[in-house]
Amino acid sequence: MTIDTHPSTGTAAAVRSEPDWTARRHRHRAAADELLAGHLRRRAARQAHPVHDFLFTYYNHRPNQLRRWHPGFGVVLLGDATREYRDHPAYERVVVDGQPGVTVSRRAALDRLGTVEFVRDLLAATASRPPQLGCFGLHEWAMVYRTDDSGVRHNAVPLRLGHDGTDAVVESLQLRCTHYDAFRFFTPDAAPRNAETLTRRTQIDREQPGCLHAGMDLYKWCYKLSPLIESDLLLDCFRHARAARELDMRASPYDLSEYGYSPITIETAAGRAQYVREQSALTTRAAALRQELLNRCTALAACLTDTQITTGG
Repeated sequence: MTIDTHPSTGTAAAVRSEPDWTARRHRHRAAADELLAGHLRRRAARQAHPVHDFLFTYYNHRPNQLRRWHPGFGVVLLGDATREYRDHPAYERVVVDGQPGVTVSRRAALDRLGTVEFVRDLLAATASRPPQLGCFGLHEWAMVYRTDDSGVRHNAVPLRLGHDGTDAVVESLQLRCTHYDAFRFFTPDAAPRNAETLTRRTQIDREQPGCLHAGMDLYKWCYKLSPLIESDLLLDCFRHARAARELDMRASPYDLSEYGYSPITIETAAGRAQYVREQSALTTRAAALRQELLNRCTALAACLTDTQITTGG
């Protein structure tokens, strides 16, 4: 790897030789294929999975998109193998020391500046708050509170305590959800029981780092910023989202024993303590990923804003 000047920004850029970046791409695809194997096998057999399907339905990044490697903004790739990127709308062709190459274009990055700034502000606000670890994963319970079988989100999976038992748990504990995109799925009877009413407008004011969904959403923010963000970080955030989803559903009201998941019985003091321990471990991991993504968004926004001022763009 050598250092040169990035053709879009005029700042120092990483220039990767063909053997270097194609090896990185190969490692990324192999890791992605391992993570995706179960989902693709089930999809081919038309088998639903109440835990992992969420990563491909609620999150709408397709498997082929997850497999595709991007180096991120500010990196130049060299060599004939860059032909696979030459027609990608976010890339531009360059020549470095007589070698053909590609890089994510300044125009593509500027088109995403609003998203970069929103994600930066959301992550910074979230990271500034102390983690709250007292929700016990009750959002999944609130999504089926006072419903019949027709209102159960995963209606192919039984409720572990039945409808009456599930309702009793919601009524015995305080709902403390801070994540709007979980809260918006609460049933009409459950929403008023939450400690506060959440809205999209107040999302930046309410998200906090102990929330499993705030950690899972790091994956969403990465893919929404693709290809500005390198795929290694995207894959790390996907791994984290999968681990968080498993904890989420183990603490849910559903009986997932058929799928190999033992329940975290948050209706008991021991179960709540177990949930907090596992939530705390994921919170620590999410904090590191959040900081990595925040650093990239901060640098991107500064670079693009400076370029706009310098060029009058």
